[in-house]
Amino acid sequence: MVIKFLGAAQEVTGSKHLIITDYGKKILLDCGMYQGKGLETDAANKKLGFNPQEIDHIILTHAHIDHAGLIPYVYKLGFRGSVVCTNATRDLCSIMLTDSAHIQEHDTYIFNKRRIRKGLEPVEPLYDKADAFGSMDLFIGIAYDRKFRIDENTSVKFTNTGHMLGSSVANIEITREGKKTTIAYTGDIGRPSNRILKAPCVFPQADILITEATYGDRLHKSTKEAEDELLGIMMHTCVNKRGKVIIPAFSVGRTQEIVYSLNNLYNEHKLPRVDIFVDSPLAVNATNVFRMHPECFNKDVMEVLETDPDPFGFNSLFFITSVEDSKKLNKSEKPCVIISASGMMEAGRVKHHLANSISNPNNTILAVGYCAPSTLGARILRGDKTVSIHGNVYDVKAEIRKIDSYSGHGDYKEMGDFISCQDKTKLKKVFLVHGDFTVQQNYKKYLETLGFKNIYIPAWNEEFVI
Repeated sequence: MVIKFLGAAQEVTGSKHLIITDYGKKILLDCGMYQGKGLETDAANKKLGFNPQEIDHIILTHAHIDHAGLIPYVYKLGFRGSVVCTNATRDLCSIMLTDSAHIQEHDTYIFNKRRIRKGLEPVEPLYDKADAFGSMDLFIGIAYDRKFRIDENTSVKFTNTGHMLGSSVANIEITREGKKTTIAYTGDIGRPSNRILKAPCVFPQADILITEATYGDRLHKSTKEAEDELLGIMMHTCVNKRGKVIIPAFSVGRTQEIVYSLNNLYNEHKLPRVDIFVDSPLAVNATNVFRMHPECFNKDVMEVLETDPDPFGFNSLFFITSVEDSKKLNKSEKPCVIISASGMMEAGRVKHHLANSISNPNNTILAVGYCAPSTLGARILRGDKTVSIHGNVYDVKAEIRKIDSYSGHGDYKEMGDFISCQDKTKLKKVFLVHGDFTVQQNYKKYLETLGFKNIYIPAWNEEFVI
């Protein structure tokens, strides 16, 4: 059996790991899109490293685009196997993959207008909405903790990681010549103190562990400190300076956590009297999917539901879907909070809000998650004095703040604690993926202090015989 690493190898995007079994089956763990690689993004996404028509199954850990976003693309290229995931992941993919296709179509349309003016041939989007719709026919949703037989030699059981709604460790059993080999692929690991979701849970003993390392060199603040900091930024910006707080946030996961925090502050009568806008059609749809899956909620949310029928809504919160209403936010000079996608500030409506707000010292740009090194978000966070947005250069005069504790990724201690449910003497190999190389090296050293051995940091296209 061979494991081949074809994405998120010494970087934080494009998760794809191919298992080729001794009996000829090809199983892809995640099928993620590369994001935030600048001009290299399109080429990286087309460089799959496998023939989609030869893939028998995709086992999907969660719905984030850097883990699921290329499923419509491989469908377009002939993949017709099964996509096995949790029920909530399937429901989120039904809206997220369509939204991703819409972005592909829109960005290609704008790009082609420039090409045509230069006399160049137009290009096609990576995939379109028809591909996204078609790929959903291949999805099989499975409840947590239920063993599912994929074929005569392979089974999978999903256990909760607390990273996002429906996220999971894929616990895969592969039988060969009467012997079982167990591979645990953690996908992305959440925090034990998630505001909405159940904490990550213990997962079955594995022979091979594939696990992430996004925040493998840092510690997060507590969630209570983060909520106090969020409230302080709102008071400082909206009340004292009469400005706007722009929060670039991924539409699924981070947006709902921030809204839930604000809902709690509202119930505690702590919120200032300013309007709060969620400006993202995807976030609106995703929030509705969250409401459909209370089985994923933690005890605190279930207690809130006893007195508050909607933990994702309150009187001063407004969900924006239309382009016209989004544009009105930019024209308004009233203090407010705008939560908008994308989290890395690379695409979506948030770029318009940034262009409108980033040069005003009364405003605050608040980052609440990871930004890949080449993204607009990373340039803003590292202190660039000017940035280019939609081809125009803007002076960065707004306050720039960051709260890591809203990240869906655990820090190095939280991740280490999570995978320490494994008996280290029974693990034959540990592979670190989904992390910048320097961070992975630091995380590897930390894991070694915990007693983990045989730790590898695979490069792109590197394969290992198991």
